[in-house]
Amino acid sequence: MDQTSRSANPGMAQTDRAGSDRLIRWRYFKDRMATVAVGIGGVGVLVAILLIFFYLAWVVMPLFAPASIEKVAEYPAPISEPALLLTVEEQAEVATHVGTSGRVRFFDVLTGEMRGESQLPIPDGVGLAQFDSIDPNRGLFGLLLEDGGLLVARQEHKIRFSDAGRSIASSLSYPYGETPIDTGLTDVRALDVRASAESLLIAAALPDGRIELVRYEQEVGLFGGSGELTEDERGTVLLELPPERRIERLLLDPAETWLHALTDDGEVITTNIRRLSEPDRLGPVTVAGPDARVIDARYLNGGISVLVATSDGRISQLFPVRDAGAGWRLQKVREFEAPGDAMISAVDIEQRRRGFMAADSAGRLAIYYATSHRELLNETVIEGAIKDIALAPRADRLLVQSREGQISVFDVHNEHPEVSLTSLWGKVWYESYPEPDYVWQSSSATSDFEPKFSLMPLSFGTLKAAFYAMLFAMPLAIFGAVYTAYFMSPALRQIVKPTIEIMEALPTVILGFLAGLWLAPVLELNMPGAFLLILFLPLAIPLAGFLWTRFPASIRHRVPDGWVPALLIPVVIAVTWLAFALSRPVEAALFGGSMPLWLNNEMGITYDQRNALVVGLAMGFAVIPTIFSIAEDAVFSVPKQLSQGSLALGATPWQTMIRVVLPTASPGMFSAVMIGMGRAVGETMIVLMATGNTPIMDMSIFQGMRTLSANIAVEMPESEVGSTHFRLLFLAGLVLFMFTFFFNTLAEIVRQRLRRKYSTL
Repeated sequence: MDQTSRSANPGMAQTDRAGSDRLIRWRYFKDRMATVAVGIGGVGVLVAILLIFFYLAWVVMPLFAPASIEKVAEYPAPISEPALLLTVEEQAEVATHVGTSGRVRFFDVLTGEMRGESQLPIPDGVGLAQFDSIDPNRGLFGLLLEDGGLLVARQEHKIRFSDAGRSIASSLSYPYGETPIDTGLTDVRALDVRASAESLLIAAALPDGRIELVRYEQEVGLFGGSGELTEDERGTVLLELPPERRIERLLLDPAETWLHALTDDGEVITTNIRRLSEPDRLGPVTVAGPDARVIDARYLNGGISVLVATSDGRISQLFPVRDAGAGWRLQKVREFEAPGDAMISAVDIEQRRRGFMAADSAGRLAIYYATSHRELLNETVIEGAIKDIALAPRADRLLVQSREGQISVFDVHNEHPEVSLTSLWGKVWYESYPEPDYVWQSSSATSDFEPKFSLMPLSFGTLKAAFYAMLFAMPLAIFGAVYTAYFMSPALRQIVKPTIEIMEALPTVILGFLAGLWLAPVLELNMPGAFLLILFLPLAIPLAGFLWTRFPASIRHRVPDGWVPALLIPVVIAVTWLAFALSRPVEAALFGGSMPLWLNNEMGITYDQRNALVVGLAMGFAVIPTIFSIAEDAVFSVPKQLSQGSLALGATPWQTMIRVVLPTASPGMFSAVMIGMGRAVGETMIVLMATGNTPIMDMSIFQGMRTLSANIAVEMPESEVGSTHFRLLFLAGLVLFMFTFFFNTLAEIVRQRLRRKYSTL
């Protein structure tokens, strides 16, 4: 229908205009809906990222919370007699008081109500010479009498259930009988006792400076019965102290290897008691200042570290460490400040962690953790001086006795004392280690193990894996993208680009499986061939190009334009075959038949089968498609008029690429590299299966590593919900989140600057 007929029919024209208006309104509506949907999607992504961040932070924050205490009871002390020992049992319901008269009393922690009492079987007319809390974990304590008799007792608290409900029955038992053991040790200045299922070791300091060691053996029956205790051996340790000095304290380690003697002038002298004929003496190490004395000395949990509190306000941690010459030395590792300006009056240790508490004569109490070198709490808890403190085995309840005879009971909240910024990111001197180090070791089979939670090896491993992956992937992906987008023929590009991009769909678990079970053994058996390949390929490809230019024109013209790169495929295959064919002869001629052994013996370089070289190849293969695709699109998207104008002005294709195309495409290419870096940092399955998962800090390409993501995958299933280990794994996830956020933010900043710089081209 022509325009004349439409003009002759006004109704039809109005109908057409109405239909056109409806179509325009519908398009506008769809545009607005699309804009809203995209906006909602973008905001939703940002909200999801923020929620992830805040959830991770919410789980992690309790790690750095200080300790707190809450008073739950206060009452007059039910026992006025001075205490040799004040302890709280496992359930924190019953306290034990061992008096100077030898009477043992049990009372309710919250009310002070007496639960029972017992009299130690001390012979009439015999006084008490020395007391030793032998093993708080087992409730063992010992009394050395004036006549040389040693009485060892154990406090027992058993939970019973009856019609009346649950109750705790407290009593005493005597592992070596109720008759004191005749040790023959009299006029003893200091005492320490170690008891095991089969032996009893006594160390006693005498007035003349000698330390007598007496060991008793006890036969244990097949079904647990104990036989008679018999003396096995005696020995003497001579410290050769001046007459004016005396020994104040003795400490035997649980393994019965070291004897620590603390003198009145604040020195610690340590002797190896396994070889008394050839004593290995460590020290002395001074822990007190001038005119100061030792107030208390105890072993921290594990029986390796010695904690010494002195009258000048110092609390020192010491333990033996091995020297480079295979000898030992006593090392003062850390020093803590007293709770306040007043003198320390009481110290108690945690039975299951490396924590301890100290109180002073001004009523202040402080909670410390040794390994993290952290003071978790320091506040005044009572008015007046603190006489004694007793911490429950679970470190969740504290008993404080004042000198005025008042007892205060506190609930203690101290969930994660082993975590501090120093322990996470700094070198820590762990027990039995020769020097401070970065260590991640969250579990062990030994009961005296201390978890080591340094995130440095994991962060280092993450960056190391990403570095070697990018070292392999970035040159190949960038150069390949530039050639594909600018020099390659359209027909070949339509084959190469989708082929490389489809590589990204390959599951990384398959790449990790192949890297760990196939590539790693191949590289170990053909290591010279791998390095020959790195040497041969950069030489072979330019040489092949040069030789191709010397071929007759009739042969060269048979290859379609743009398909010449396909001729490099047989060259790469041939060079790879040649390199690996020469591997065994080169290894036999230059490396004695085994290059890994040669590296270890001659160069001192340890070779792990699953190492950074394997990870670099496997992860680089996974990262190449990401970098290639984004970089290729950036180069291909450069406006054609820019390159054509450059060529029209007389520039060569190479000059055009360097001075026009690459600067224009640089924002996108940099984004490609940074996104690939973020992809490598967050990779899990490849590093999990191909690195060996050893959390060490070694930049060697022949050593493995453990990354943050792999560590989370390995240890999260076995971590206890809410534990320090559990929250630290979330902290590792937060650190990984910050890594990727940093790289993406840096990429965006640089990309925007490059875009502004080259926007005028």
